[in-house]
Amino acid sequence: MLENSKAFSGFSVDNTEAARDFYAGILGLEVSEANGILTLHLPGGGSVIAYPKGQAHVPAAFTVLNFPVPEIEAAVDELAGAGVVFERYAGTQMETDAKGIFRRGGPLIAWFKDPAGNILSVVQD
Repeated sequence: MLENSKAFSGFSVDNTEAARDFYAGILGLEVSEANGILTLHLPGGGSVIAYPKGQAHVPAAFTVLNFPVPEIEAAVDELAGAGVVFERYAGTQMETDAKGIFRRGGPLIAWFKDPAGNILSVVQD
C-alpha cells in the first residue's frame, strides 16, 4: 500500500529561526520553509522536516539525524571550529575521548546537539 509513497521523517524544535540558522549556516544544508515547517534537504537526496512546538518542545533523547563522513577527525575539527560542542559521555558505555569521539567498538561516531537540544551525529563512513 505505501511502497510508492515518498516517506520522510521529522522532529520538533522550539525555535525554527535558530534551527534554520544552525542547519543552513553551521551544517551547510539547504533548508526551505513552508507553512512554518522547515525542510532539511539532506545530502544524497533525502529530506527531513523540523516542525515548531515552541514551549511544548522536548528534545529527543536519541539520535535523530546521522551524517556519514569519510574522516571523522576532520569533520569534528571543522564543526568544532564553527562552534559546535560535542557531547561527552564520561563514565558510560558510550564514553567519548577528549574530542567527543566514541572509539570503543563499532563505527567512530561523535554526537552533538542542535539549538533545540536534539541529538545529531557524525559517523565515519
